[in-house]
Amino acid sequence: MEDTLRTCYEALGFTQAPFSITPDTGLFYPGSRHVAAYKQLYHACTTGVIAVLSGEIGLGKTLVVRCVLRSLPETVRVAYLINPLMDLPDLLRSIGRDFGGPALPNNAPLSVLHNHLVETVLEGARDGARFVVIVDEAHRLSGDSLEALRLLSNLETERSKLIGLVLVGQPELERTLALRAMRPLRERVGVWLKLGPLSRDECAAYVRHRIKRTHRDGGFEFTGMALWWLQWQTRGVPRRINLACERAVLLAFAMSTRRVTASMMRQACREFSEAWA
Repeated sequence: MEDTLRTCYEALGFTQAPFSITPDTGLFYPGSRHVAAYKQLYHACTTGVIAVLSGEIGLGKTLVVRCVLRSLPETVRVAYLINPLMDLPDLLRSIGRDFGGPALPNNAPLSVLHNHLVETVLEGARDGARFVVIVDEAHRLSGDSLEALRLLSNLETERSKLIGLVLVGQPELERTLALRAMRPLRERVGVWLKLGPLSRDECAAYVRHRIKRTHRDGGFEFTGMALWWLQWQTRGVPRRINLACERAVLLAFAMSTRRVTASMMRQACREFSEAWA
């Protein structure tokens, strides 16, 4: 299937897949909300501020985080957790390993894991390093894990915080942080961000941006009505936009054209109508 897609794209003039749903930082769309999220997360990662980024599935949260990771200076050591469904010892062990700490046995008690992690951070700070923990799918974290992360983020010198914390998740994360038990963490959050869907104009700009970045000569287009239908059917969710556009591009290949019309877009979106209902 992958080889077939590559053949189709090459025949239509694309140098790479224009609408892949994988978080390709090279195709980052510089829309106002995504750029603002990028800048504020970068600030949080380099200053020790606690930040929360929330949004529904498919809005581009992970892509924003990946862009931040690519641009951080070498002095920032990152523990990037993409699987928060781990128990507390494994969580601390994973963070310590990413921070460059020593490997510890699986049966090491929590106190030992925590102390070694603190020692790793203090030693790195003496050499000018900063640290940040970024948790994707953070709405899946347990209350104990969130509390442990809060305690870690308390580590500081007289001048600055030593460990930043970025929590990225679906709207359930906001509801979790609104609980009374989460008040100590919630009151320390310095950056609250929420991604939303793309407007009609943003959707059109998003599609054109991806074509511009991946097509040899820009000689591929979506008609105005195709873009209108696309935004209406996908509700402006980037992941849905990518899925629908990929199908539409394949239809264009089958019809030997470099132009996606409204009827082709309707057909492409029809495949996902039940999933998006």
